[in-house]
Amino acid sequence: MKAAVVGLGVEGKSALKSLLNRDIEVYASDLDKNIIITPHKNIEVDLGFHDFDKIESADVVLISPSLWNFEQFQSTKSHGKLLSDVFNRHKSILTIGVTGTNGKTTTCLMIQDIFQKAGYNVLTGGNAGGGFEGYSEIILEAENKKFNVLVVEVCDMTLDFCRDSFEFDLVVVTNHGRDHLDVHGSQEDYLNSLKKLITGTKAVLNGNYPLLAELGDNAHEVHYFHDTKRDLKVFGKFNQENAAAAAKVGEIVGILPDVIDEALNSFEGAQGRIEVLEISGSKLIIGKTDNADAIQAVMDEIKFEVVIVGTPRRNEHWRFEMLKEVEKKDPQIIALFPGLDNTISEARDALKNYPGEIIELSNINEVIKFARESLKKYSKVFLGGNGQLKIIKIRNELIKTA
Repeated sequence: MKAAVVGLGVEGKSALKSLLNRDIEVYASDLDKNIIITPHKNIEVDLGFHDFDKIESADVVLISPSLWNFEQFQSTKSHGKLLSDVFNRHKSILTIGVTGTNGKTTTCLMIQDIFQKAGYNVLTGGNAGGGFEGYSEIILEAENKKFNVLVVEVCDMTLDFCRDSFEFDLVVVTNHGRDHLDVHGSQEDYLNSLKKLITGTKAVLNGNYPLLAELGDNAHEVHYFHDTKRDLKVFGKFNQENAAAAAKVGEIVGILPDVIDEALNSFEGAQGRIEVLEISGSKLIIGKTDNADAIQAVMDEIKFEVVIVGTPRRNEHWRFEMLKEVEKKDPQIIALFPGLDNTISEARDALKNYPGEIIELSNINEVIKFARESLKKYSKVFLGGNGQLKIIKIRNELIKTA
């Protein structure tokens, strides 16, 4: 078998890895000439152009979500060679999609724990940007092993791709907020894409967001959830909402309330997401919070004296709004470090009206040192923003002194 991977962004690279790990020969292409691909005996790569003869002659094709609606690939999609058509066993499994601006990964893992407690064999994955191994991996894994529940994290930038690649029985929408506006164009366009995703499914919607209520008319069946007062190990009101979403899914499929409660009350959290650490007698709240709504949710929980923030990519201008949310809470110190790009200068511009002290940290080691010093002087410190992998590394170093 030979596969073609068209587009080598996050999902394309993940697909490449999944296919090569299964000894499938791959032709891969991308218009970007600067992409770096590790050489492999089973891969042929074209950069700067797509060879459509090689794509059409492949036995199976993966088209990147970012190229999904491009006109030149529509005929390829109709040939029955798409990865999700050739490897299609996943379409016969009870499939739960989880999407929204924030809380997707945590909600997926909560749902997974509920079903596993109830005795189901669960496969969880999807959005590579969320920490999973990509959509291709979950499709290929479902082909070879027996699962009776599939839980898919659906990035809001891949809604059309996922709608065509999976057959969702339930779709959870955790919330909607200010992120990826370069892709959606507007909140209205984002909501329209969500409507398409949930059409014909059982929709599980956050009842705290009035705009999401409009989506219900498109669903076969609609259920709403609200934040609860569960005794959770994980931090924050936003995780009460995530737990309520997961509990509603369990309720819909008939899982006993005691099983749901046991799973949620023992849930330890997702790697890299918000958690509370006690270090040097002080409280450190740490985790990925890469947009304005995510960081606002944390800022509303605690009055922080020091806030340490990883900066966004240069072209993701809307994410600098998260600094405005920090500024509103008036911490004594805001420290900045390069999260996804070194955009500290742009971040300082976003904080031009902030009256407190701004500190610039150039690398992970400086962040770790500054965080340790801050935790000796101040009782409540936050460390988050952009740069999930960096934040995980920082967290792992800091807990050595916890």
